[in-house]
Amino acid sequence: MMDAVGNVQRVLLLGGTSDIGLAVLRELAGGRPVRAVLAGRPGDRLDAAASDLRAAGHDVTVLPFDAEDVASHPRVIEQAFAHGDVDVAVVAFGVLGDQEQAWQEHRAAVRLAQVNVTAAVSVGVELARHLSAQGRGSVIALSSVAGQRPRRSNFVYGATKSGMDDFFTGLREALRPAGVSVLVVRPGFVRTRMTEGLPAAPLAVDADAVARTVARAWRAGREVVYAPAALRLVMVVLRLLPAPLFRRLPV
Repeated sequence: MMDAVGNVQRVLLLGGTSDIGLAVLRELAGGRPVRAVLAGRPGDRLDAAASDLRAAGHDVTVLPFDAEDVASHPRVIEQAFAHGDVDVAVVAFGVLGDQEQAWQEHRAAVRLAQVNVTAAVSVGVELARHLSAQGRGSVIALSSVAGQRPRRSNFVYGATKSGMDDFFTGLREALRPAGVSVLVVRPGFVRTRMTEGLPAAPLAVDADAVARTVARAWRAGREVVYAPAALRLVMVVLRLLPAPLFRRLPV
């Protein structure tokens, strides 16, 4: 559990190789050693992430986690909680995919939905069960502004993020009586491995900038945060635009 002054001691990262997720973990640690549980697809990237955290002084446990294998999720979450309370669980996995392929090829569309929505709901339900039993803790769910008003250029991805966002927004209310908080994070374009090679959108940021925003919001007890903050106003305007005008935007 968190120490006497509210410092995080144990963090579960679902999506153990996520650039944003790892940056959030480091920012939550605040320069102190923490017990980190990295749940991700086994391989060199997961090993490297664990090694980097250990080199920084953190106590790291690695768990194999496949977002598409939803039947395995209860076991993975059980293992993550087996050796003590989890202060913060960060849900940071997801796929972007090829957006033109995604609306024209059945397999591509279904995979996006399975990873970004079905798997998120799957782990969310299990996290809720364990955190409710603790009577404390937090979930930080990495959503996207793409889900606020899906655009022609990425509407399949946007639709999946909309579903994920709605689930964790509702889960926040369901968990409130149990003393568990949920922070939904809505980044814009973030320069990471997932977006490598794509043209940067306006207000693009890097993973560390998102992590600083997330950590501040979590410590302040916020429930929703945009990264960068200016995106909140941008999305208000975009959501209010009539469809004929929205359709003409280069988005």
